[in-house]
Amino acid sequence: MTAIERSRTVAVVGAGTMGQGIAQVALAAGHRVLIQDVDETRARAGRDAVLERVERLVAKGRLDRAEADGMAGRIESTHVLADLADAALVIEAIVEDPAVKRDLFTSLEKVVAPEALLATNTSSLSVTELAGALEHPGRFVGLHFFNPAPLLPLVEVVSGFATDPAAAEQAYATMAAWGKTPVRCADTPGFIVNRIARPFYAEALAVYEERGADPATIDAVLRESGGFRMGPFELTDLIGQDVNEAVTRSVWESFFRSPKFLPSLAQRRLVQSGRLGRKSGQGWYPYGPEAEAPLPHTAGPEAVPEAVTVVGDLGPAAALPGLMAEVGIEVTEVASGGPYIQLPGEGQLVLADGKTAIEFADVVYFDLALDYRGATRIALSACEDTSERTLAEAIGLFQGLGKEVSVIGDVPGMIVARTVAMLIDLTADAVARGVATAEDIDTAMRLGVNYPLGPGEWHDRLGRDWAYDLLHHLDERVPGGRYAPSLALYRLGYQAGEETEQIEETEATAETGTGPEGGAE
Repeated sequence: MTAIERSRTVAVVGAGTMGQGIAQVALAAGHRVLIQDVDETRARAGRDAVLERVERLVAKGRLDRAEADGMAGRIESTHVLADLADAALVIEAIVEDPAVKRDLFTSLEKVVAPEALLATNTSSLSVTELAGALEHPGRFVGLHFFNPAPLLPLVEVVSGFATDPAAAEQAYATMAAWGKTPVRCADTPGFIVNRIARPFYAEALAVYEERGADPATIDAVLRESGGFRMGPFELTDLIGQDVNEAVTRSVWESFFRSPKFLPSLAQRRLVQSGRLGRKSGQGWYPYGPEAEAPLPHTAGPEAVPEAVTVVGDLGPAAALPGLMAEVGIEVTEVASGGPYIQLPGEGQLVLADGKTAIEFADVVYFDLALDYRGATRIALSACEDTSERTLAEAIGLFQGLGKEVSVIGDVPGMIVARTVAMLIDLTADAVARGVATAEDIDTAMRLGVNYPLGPGEWHDRLGRDWAYDLLHHLDERVPGGRYAPSLALYRLGYQAGEETEQIEETEATAETGTGPEGGAE
């Protein structure tokens, strides 16, 4: 299916910030653009705002004068819906009220040509529901742009229950022709990004509610160890606590109050108190000219151990022995047993696995890192039974590697590890249910919310069983279903295991000339 021709008109209904952004994208792609709003003054103001942005691009040298003049001649505004009659594509960007949107689209259906595409930019409402009142719901799609639309490349192309595949493909092709990166998605609560991203906020809030760490420390660990662009507390302050909590609650309700998407009482109380983030001057952090954001907990200096023993394969932390050797720590490696790092005082340093330090004699857990060489901060967790010497040696070890160290409470799965495991689990489940491909989910999470890796990429890097095992341990310690690994995640590990066994059996057969049961072929 080919994209809508550039000679055809694109209409945008709604002259607010998002409508203006979408109109600018369509205008830059070469279309005649019509901005419609029921308020004539708002419609004109929306058109003028787009042209002001165009002029700013000229002033910055990003757009030449002739092209800007051409764009100015191709954009108009109106408050009359009938003026949209010749539009080949109409994108709605109005208030997130399903009744208002349905009324709009039933009116539009009487105005535009039968072959025109109708699209909603909704971020949380059901595309299927919005199309339900239409006589021809097959031409209705979701086109979820991300704000600011001219800058962010991602567009979720959402197919409702009745969407014609040809309509979805034309919408996809059009977004690609506009220079966007479209991803295909079934009509599911939150689509891709707002569905898969829930654990990034939820697990940070859970660690906070479990008194594992304060917001500044959690944010710092996810940034400096996990590689995320922003921490969840600072990000929700930027988005608006009321907005973020409303999306979380909407997804939770849409999934029939599944524990996987349970909202946070702490965030609810923050919203009830009016602490909505930057826009109110106070959220998790204070804002304003004299505001000082809290600093993350950072451990004081400790001596660097002279020697350690690495027992077994550290898996995702396999880079650590090499890093320790580089800074002069003597490393003895023992192939069998573990996996853990034996410290000089006989305590053990273990990668977060969903268990807790209190279950063992003298253990300190360390968190997952995107890249142990590049990470600038590592979180450690210990319990009241952990010896002071073991904790000091664990701190000193990572300080010797050039890392800041944050010591948090004895929280199963810690911070980065449990967040990444939950992202992987929701992705596996979404793929299995036909919401989107693993590749499209990875693309959406990298481009839509700037994740350092897509969840599928994390899964490939960490190993087939890593997320399943961690969540299984978490589910045992925090029962209720939130951390129960999905059947899809189990199958991913099982299928990979089956493939490995088949390869091993084939190699054995080739070497011995016997079948898998040991009998002669």
